[in-house]
Amino acid sequence: MVVAVVAPASAANTATPAENATNATPAAVGKVLGYFTQWGVYGRNYHVKNVETSGSAAKLTHINYAFGNVTNGQCALGDAYADYDKFYGADQSVDGKSDTWDAGALRGNFGQLKRLKAMHPNLKVLFSFGGWTWSGGFGQAARNPAAFADSCYKLINDPRWAGVFDGIDIDWEYPNACGLTCDTSGPAAFKNLSSALRAKFGSKLVTAAISADGSQGGKLDAADYGGAAQYLDWYNVMTYDFFGAWAAKGPTAPHSPLNSYNGIPTQGFNSDAAIQKLKSKGVPAAKLLLGIGFYGRGWTGVTQSAPGGTATGAAPGLYEAGIEDYKVLKSKCPATGTIAGTAYAHCGNQWWSYDTPSTIAGKTAYARSQGLGGSFFWELSGDTTNGELITALAR
Repeated sequence: MVVAVVAPASAANTATPAENATNATPAAVGKVLGYFTQWGVYGRNYHVKNVETSGSAAKLTHINYAFGNVTNGQCALGDAYADYDKFYGADQSVDGKSDTWDAGALRGNFGQLKRLKAMHPNLKVLFSFGGWTWSGGFGQAARNPAAFADSCYKLINDPRWAGVFDGIDIDWEYPNACGLTCDTSGPAAFKNLSSALRAKFGSKLVTAAISADGSQGGKLDAADYGGAAQYLDWYNVMTYDFFGAWAAKGPTAPHSPLNSYNGIPTQGFNSDAAIQKLKSKGVPAAKLLLGIGFYGRGWTGVTQSAPGGTATGAAPGLYEAGIEDYKVLKSKCPATGTIAGTAYAHCGNQWWSYDTPSTIAGKTAYARSQGLGGSFFWELSGDTTNGELITALAR
């Protein structure tokens, strides 16, 4: 900024989809949630079928579908074509059955997700709204929380895609603080919005992706995350993107450190600091999911292998400078060291940081030791075709 399994028919797997889904995620692991991006069906050529063929579907407990827009104080679709209109033939469909052009037939990602849920009865899907690009509308939504919640409920439960979604996720970046734009809705706005959503959605899932800024007076201190927690099933704590090539000259630093280390560029910018701050605000540990990035962030013009080196700019990436999927980096720039519970790699004049199956094992052990509700990751298409990272996450 995004798996063993129900096997294909040709593979030797005699378990039913329900058995696979149940057996793959033991209770000790907690929730295993992954984001599916609606735009991934274009340049990335990643579809719901890939969630199944990679083995990810059998290991997931929840999928967050990203993103819906927030505009005019309401929830809105972000890409109607990808969401419910794109045609999937039998060869592209998750269950091997072709879409139809019949009037009222459900197609697109929504149709595919509905079929995936039929194959994995324990899998839950939430519709996530906002994100980095579309968070600007939350300020207006917060001025009339009840109207916002009503619009979201109606959209998610639209009869055209009934049965697809089990709840809503709010990805507001960031309440009463700055992300792509700056919000000045006040410290109570997020709590009020969460309360309205719970009142409208009742027993359905209501969650939120939130900042992991554990610094003193930082983003987690700008809004009432402790007060809002009573209305939410859990928080997806975005414990990644702490450091990156937006600081073009460095210093190089891992974008998802589990804890602090000597020389970390900003105090409080690590996963443990965020978790401890949220706990101190009264958020139950079981309502916190630890965030994992299925991608790396990197710099170019780097001569120093260890973190803390200088750079000349962002390393080249396939879709965006300074960022690359794990499935590419594992071969392009293999890890050469670890620091603060995550990996880094120095290859040529490039320096990258990313999580590996080994560091993910350490992070999930941390999540269990802290009594957290589980882990989540951004996002599914960053993993290998056989799901190396989610296998480590769900192990």
